Amino acid sequence: MIDFLVIGGGIGGTSAAARLAPLGKTVLLEREPALGYHASGRSAALFEANYGLASTVALSEASADFHHNAHGGFLSPRGLMLVGKKGEESEFHAACDHLNMQQIALDQAFDMVPILDPETVGFAGHHGEAFDIDTDLQIQTFAKITRSHGGEVLTGQTVTAIERLDTGWRVTANDTDYEAKTLFNAAGAWVDEIARMAGIAPLGFTPMRRSMARIPAPGGHDISGWPMMLGIKEDWYAKPDAGKLLVSPAEEHPQEPHDAWADDMVLAEGLARYEEHVTEEVTRLESSWAGLRTFSPDRNLVLGPAVDDTAFFWVSGQGGYGFQTAPAASQLIADIVAGHKSDLDDVTLAALNPKRFA
Repeated sequence: MIDFLVIGGGIGGTSAAARLAPLGKTVLLEREPALGYHASGRSAALFEANYGLASTVALSEASADFHHNAHGGFLSPRGLMLVGKKGEESEFHAACDHLNMQQIALDQAFDMVPILDPETVGFAGHHGEAFDIDTDLQIQTFAKITRSHGGEVLTGQTVTAIERLDTGWRVTANDTDYEAKTLFNAAGAWVDEIARMAGIAPLGFTPMRRSMARIPAPGGHDISGWPMMLGIKEDWYAKPDAGKLLVSPAEEHPQEPHDAWADDMVLAEGLARYEEHVTEEVTRLESSWAGLRTFSPDRNLVLGPAVDDTAFFWVSGQGGYGFQTAPAASQLIADIVAGHKSDLDDVTLAALNPKRFA
């Protein structure tokens, strides 16, 4: 019998499996042909520790050392710039306070991003401690760790049945039965569906679509050193990526779990909001896509054993913060399993505990 069976091969599942593998026989099942296929493969891939709810910030701060140093590190410098239009002074300062960001002179902002429009942009803030995450390297590193401890990472595995046994669980995938003492639900947008299959009460997770467009480097600029740009209402952002610019409308539209695609109208509206802040018109899209960022009802992550069955663990509700929180979130899962005291504070632990939905 397997000790730990993880369903889901995104960053939540792969990081949890890597932490569990030293504690017992671990198997990870991923439905798609590759790890990180859905939300994890469509991430903005930014580590900004000040971004998110208090519990998310605590997890991100606790993950920082891993991101910077473990296995040679996964981060490269990027920076985050907050951009506000003239007449938006109060909203700008509120956004700066929320992100612990300092206002910078407009001349400095225009030097950093020369396409910002001086006719419309009235305020800018900047935080240098924001970094690109090598997301594929991180997922593959976690998978490698799992395998190095004798665990298995299996792709192309569609779970069709979950049965509770006296000794644990029987999970059927691709006509193969896996018996495990403890089940870990890291199925992203499908976490409530997996819970129902296991006879566990769903918690009411909501997948939210987030669309993205890739456009040519504006004006032919070398944009490699530009920061990620964020509108003060968080209704658009833009980020350099491999010589191109990613632009998102930053929408949160509830969806049923599925392989998401971009909504053309929503994408056009987001690009228009971005264009209000810059001098270069968007004339061509090279590609577009979407992912589902899945939130719990209170938008905190859900990490730990289910109230109705302690042999069923939630590793769920990352809501777009999966990569930046994964090192600490997975460590918390392993600490609970091993009976170790977590380094996280009690307020954070309570905010993450599935018991809050009891």
